[in-house]
Formats: sequence, structure tokens, C-alpha cells
Amino acid sequence: MLARGRAWHKECFKCGDCLKRLDSTNCCEGPDKDIYCKVCYAKKFGPKGYGYGKGAGVLQSDPYANGDYAPKTTVIDTAIIKAPPGKGCPRCGGVVYAAEQVLAKGREWHRKCFKCHDCSKTLDSIIACDGPDSDVYCKTCYGKKWGPHGYGFACGSGFLQTDGLTEDEISANRPYYNPDTTSIKAPKGQGCPRCGGMVFAAEQQLAKGTMWHKKCFNCAECHRPLDSMLACDGPDKEIHCRACYAKLFGPRGFGYGHAPTLVSTDTDVTNRYAEQFPFTGQKAAKGQGCPRCGFPVYAAEQMHSKNGTWHRRCFSCADCHKSLDSTNLNDGPNGEIYCRSCYGRNYGPKGVGFGMGAGTLTMA
Repeated sequence: MLARGRAWHKECFKCGDCLKRLDSTNCCEGPDKDIYCKVCYAKKFGPKGYGYGKGAGVLQSDPYANGDYAPKTTVIDTAIIKAPPGKGCPRCGGVVYAAEQVLAKGREWHRKCFKCHDCSKTLDSIIACDGPDSDVYCKTCYGKKWGPHGYGFACGSGFLQTDGLTEDEISANRPYYNPDTTSIKAPKGQGCPRCGGMVFAAEQQLAKGTMWHKKCFNCAECHRPLDSMLACDGPDKEIHCRACYAKLFGPRGFGYGHAPTLVSTDTDVTNRYAEQFPFTGQKAAKGQGCPRCGFPVYAAEQMHSKNGTWHRRCFSCADCHKSLDSTNLNDGPNGEIYCRSCYGRNYGPKGVGFGMGAGTLTMA
């Protein structure tokens, strides 16, 4: 290692006083032809005098070197300097100087006095609350002392604070009420289709315009929980998962499994279900309501076809009750709407090779 034109061993290239290892960034060459770190160089060869101690280095080094030369600072407790009545710190009454003042509701406080009156928690502008007794509180103590009282609030809104409580203690003291709404029976046609109980907004699930409880919204066959991606509305007014819906109402024939190996040629629909309308009240004028049920159709539930405006829940095939949309809708000459299969069966070409109609050739 080179310093001042002389070569040093790397292990010898250390400060002459504190033996700190040196490099080109902190090496200082002394007039005594030795090398020092910056701090020791300043102590030994730096300026001296009042404020410098034994050299400028003492301002950034260990306190043991200060000795009697370091300036002494006297800390004055300004709380003992009393201010005129109504002008000092509201807590101690002392004069508040600019360097230590904290403002709350237009009044000046000492920083050390700006604490919660009850729990002595240090406050800031986020958690300080001005009480009606002209003192300051943390949010928790303010809630306990001045918050709402009564059943469910414990000793005030501070019961939400969990300081000093275990999770088991909090759970044991928490009010708990979980009514089984399935036992609250609704008027016929207005409750949950599965259990008949009243369905409230916090637990409702919608399917084909009817409201279900969340716990009832599962497949009628395998009881798998459903959502908007998995639910299939069956013609039996129940909901099914995709697999069970396909087994019960999907296409049948050779290669489809879970169904007879022969395609039925019976022209009658095997299963027919009576349509249930949960609506009550005044029906719309003739020709102005839903073509299926006759009740008024509001903007939030409108579905349009060539034959009129329908309720979303009524917008299904007249024969198989399959839900329809703009991609599979067919308007029949009788004013009803059909899926492609049923439309082809009823109004498609017939004859040799067509079976009950062109719709039987499809798999929908």
C-alpha cells in the first residue's frame, strides 16, 4: 500500500492511534510521518479552542475525548415558567415557545404535555380528540368517556379497542345473533324456491328472476355449491350444476350415456311443468305487458323479441323452458318464443329424414 511515496504492508496500513484499517479514502498523513484516520488526525493536528475540545474530530467521535473542553448545555423545563392565565399550556400552565408548541383547537400545548388525559398516550394530529372538558384524549379514551352508551356499546364505543384482551375474551363478550331465515316463511311464490323461507338482501342469490338463500343455492342432485358460472335453470324450477343438468335434461341417444340408447320419436314432451308466477298486483293493459305473464315490464328486467317485451325470468322457451338470449331466440308464429330445437320441431320442415322436425338433428 502506498502513502506519501512510501510502501506499507497491507496489515500495517492502520491508524497510528486507534489502529483502524485505512484505505485511500480515509487515510491522512501526519507531520510526524505516520498515518491516521480522519478523526484521530483532527484530534491530534486539527484546530483547537472553545467549541473544538481537543480538535475538530471530537465533534463526530467518541464522547470520552471531550473532557472539560466540551460545551455544557443546560436544559430548562419551560413548564416552571408560568404564563398569564389563559395564555399558557392548558395542561401545566407554563409558557409555550415556538420550538416546542403543538396546536389543538387553537390552543398551544407543550409537546411533552400533548398526551391523552386518561391513558397518557402521546398524541398527534391523527389521533387527538378534543373533549368537551377542554382537554385532549386519544380516540379510544374519547369513545369510552364521550362516545355512545347502551346495549352493544359496552362502556362506550371504546369496546372496539382490544388492548389487553385475548381473542377468546373478545369472542366471549361479543354479541352474537344468527337467526335461521329459512324458518321465517314467506308468502307463497315470494320466498326461496328450495325451502320457502324469506330471503333478505344480505343473503340473496338470483337465478331466473327468483331469489335463493346462499346456503340453498346448490345443485338439487349432487348438492354442489353453485355460482353464476355453474348454475343451470332446469324446467323443473330447480337449479343444477352443468353435469347434473346434462344428465337430466341434455340430449339423449347412442353415445351420450346416462340415457336410453334409442332416440325417442314421441311427439309429446315427456315432462311438463306448470308455470308459476310469483307476481301479485295489477296486470298491465292488454298488449302492453309481458306476453307470457301479462304483468308490467320495467326497464331493469326487459328482454326484447319480435313479439314484444318480456320479463327476464319469462324469457324462456315455451316448450322446454330453456333460458334464451339473442343468439338462440326464435319467434314463433303463435306469438311465443322458442329455442332452436323446439322451433325446428314445431315449425321446421317435416318428412322422411327429418323425424319430428329439423330440430331433432341438433344436439342443443
